Amino acid sequence: MGFLIVLGLIAIFVIVFAAFGFQIVQQSETIVIERLGKYSRTLPTGINIIWPIVDRPREIIWRFVKQDINLDGRSSISFRAVTKIDLRETVYEFPKQDVITKDNVGTEINAIIYFQITDPVKAVYEISNLPDAIEKLTQTTLRNVIGELDLDQTLTSRDTINGKLRIVLDEAGHKWGVKVNRVELQDINPPQEIRAAMEKQMKAERDKRAKILEAEGDKQSQILQSEGLRQAKINSAEGEKQYQILQSEALRQSKINNAEGDKQSQILKAEGEAQARIRTSEGEAEAIQKITQAISATKSDPVNYLVAIRYIDKLGEMVSGKDNKVIYMPYEATGILSSIGGIKDLLTAQK
Repeated sequence: MGFLIVLGLIAIFVIVFAAFGFQIVQQSETIVIERLGKYSRTLPTGINIIWPIVDRPREIIWRFVKQDINLDGRSSISFRAVTKIDLRETVYEFPKQDVITKDNVGTEINAIIYFQITDPVKAVYEISNLPDAIEKLTQTTLRNVIGELDLDQTLTSRDTINGKLRIVLDEAGHKWGVKVNRVELQDINPPQEIRAAMEKQMKAERDKRAKILEAEGDKQSQILQSEGLRQAKINSAEGEKQYQILQSEALRQSKINNAEGDKQSQILKAEGEAQARIRTSEGEAEAIQKITQAISATKSDPVNYLVAIRYIDKLGEMVSGKDNKVIYMPYEATGILSSIGGIKDLLTAQK
C-alpha cells in the first residue's frame, strides 16, 4: 500500500514537472527567471528546464492594440502582464495630443516610435510599466521640443523634431534596456482658423511666385530675343565680311591670273617674234649665201646686187602709199641704176 502511494507521488511530481518544468522559448523572445523571488537567469531560445515552484518567470507589462474600433474612430489599447519578452523592434502609435508652439498656437500632433528591447533584465527591473513610460516620455518630450519652435518651423522641421525626440528618448531608454531607433511625426494639425489663414497665405505666395515666374519668363524671353537678334546681326556682318573678303580675293586672283596670262602671252609673242626673226634671218642668210655663190660664178660684186635689191624694196615701200605726192630719190640713184645694170649682166651670164 505504501509503495503505491510513493508511486502516485512520483507520478504527480513527473506530471507537475512536465507541465511547469519545461519552458519553450520562441525565436526573438526570452523569459526572465526568478528563483525564490530573486533574479536567476534569462532563458535563451529553445527548450529550457526550470524547477517548478522554486523557479518562476517574471512578468512584464506589455501594450496591446485591439483590432475593434471604438465609436471615436480609434483603436482600443490595453495593457497585460506577460512572461515572454519580445526582442523584436516594436512600433507604438500614440494617440493625438495637443501641444502649444512657441508663438502660442495650439496644434494637434501624433507620433510613432520604433524601439527594441536590448536588455530584458533592465526592462523588467528598472521600470514597472515600460510601454506607459515610453508613451509618457514621448508626449512630454514632444511638448518640450514643439514649445521651442514656431508654427512655421514645426510644419517645416519634421526631421529636426524627429531627431531631437530620438536622442532624448534613446538617452532615457538606455536605463530601461531599450534602444529607440526612429521617431516619426504622423500628423501636425493646426486649428481650423490657422489652417484657413495659412491656405490664404499659401495662395498669396503661389500667386506671387506665379507672377514672379511669369515676369522672369518675360525677362528671359526678351533677353533671348535680344541675344538672338544680336547674334543674327553678328552673323550677318560676319557673312558680309566673309563675302567681301572672298570677293576681293577672287578679284585679286582674277587680276593675278590676267596678269599672268598677259605675261605669258607677251612672252610667247616675243618668243614667236624672235623665232620668226631667227627664221627670217636664217632664210635671208641662206638666200644671200646662194646669191653670193651665183654672183661669184660670174665674177661680179655681190654687194652691189644686194644693195640694189634693198634700194628697190625700199623704193617700193615709199611709193606704195596712196597719200604720197613727192618721190625723193637719193643722190646715189646712179649707183642703183648701175646695180640694176649689174643684175642684168648677171642674169645674162646665167643664161
